[in-house]
Amino acid sequence: MAASKKTDRAPSEQGSERREQLLAIAAGLIASRGYSATTVRDIADEAGILSGSLYHHFSSKEKILDEVLRTFMVGLRERSEEIAAKGGGPLHMFDELVRTAFLTIEQQPHAVGIYQNEAAFLAKLPGFEFVAQEGAKIEGIWQSVIQEGQREGVFRADLDSAMTYRFIRDAVWSTVRWFRPGGRHSAESAGRHFLELIHSGLLQD
Repeated sequence: MAASKKTDRAPSEQGSERREQLLAIAAGLIASRGYSATTVRDIADEAGILSGSLYHHFSSKEKILDEVLRTFMVGLRERSEEIAAKGGGPLHMFDELVRTAFLTIEQQPHAVGIYQNEAAFLAKLPGFEFVAQEGAKIEGIWQSVIQEGQREGVFRADLDSAMTYRFIRDAVWSTVRWFRPGGRHSAESAGRHFLELIHSGLLQD
């Protein structure tokens, strides 16, 4: 008799999927309520499990926050490095960095929201130094692109590259507070609108 084909997923795969679900639930709660106001019990209740069951996946609330933010920050830094490595000229790289930011907001809105809302708190939280470190690396990539554009005459040379980056960074990432995936605009259209504003400005010729 031939052995029946196994269709059930392996326990490790099921566990990994459940872990991702719990991370998503926790990120949503922390983004909306704040880290300090969100308890392990809140996360467990939202997930429909006992608090003790949550500890089978994560040793603490801090570990949950660490994983959410580390996935977000490291992933963004790696994508930014890939854009810089591919080159294509400063304007192309700049545009790709902007598009990547809007795509990240669409795909990871809760992680972006936590990063935006908890920045001051995270700066003082032991073990979360990586947030500032990854942020500095990402800023370095952006500034290098802007400065290259200034040297090549693509971008205005009279603008301070650090201030320019921070204006753009805050304008882009703050959209997480009102941009809703699946609404009127997609990440692609929001990014296109933003770039049109940067490229051509607001004033009529």
